[in-house]
Amino acid sequence: MKYIWIAGGWLCVGLALLGIALPLLPTTPFLLLAALCFSRGSERLYAWLIYHPKLGPPIRDWQTNKIIRRPVKLMATVTMIGVLLLSFALDLAFGVIAIQAAVMAGVLVFIWRQREV
Repeated sequence: MKYIWIAGGWLCVGLALLGIALPLLPTTPFLLLAALCFSRGSERLYAWLIYHPKLGPPIRDWQTNKIIRRPVKLMATVTMIGVLLLSFALDLAFGVIAIQAAVMAGVLVFIWRQREV
């Protein structure tokens, strides 16, 4: 079972890294999931992820204080608006854009209601 958790952790890290470049793929939720998987599969990999200089801070912020830093909130907001504008520019079906907008609105409400430093 340990190896399944480790494989799941690496899969989530890979998806998180893709999410840095792809606006529709979230980064932080995959990092949080990777931390969960690594915590159950390998203490060494969990420590590597938690203390990684770039990937670790948002995980530690969430795990210790349930906070999302303001720059992260702003980046998420700008990215979601950009994706919505891109959807309009690509002339996607109204139903697709409506679903995107509804999901993004829900995520933004959640993000902006979280405490920040």
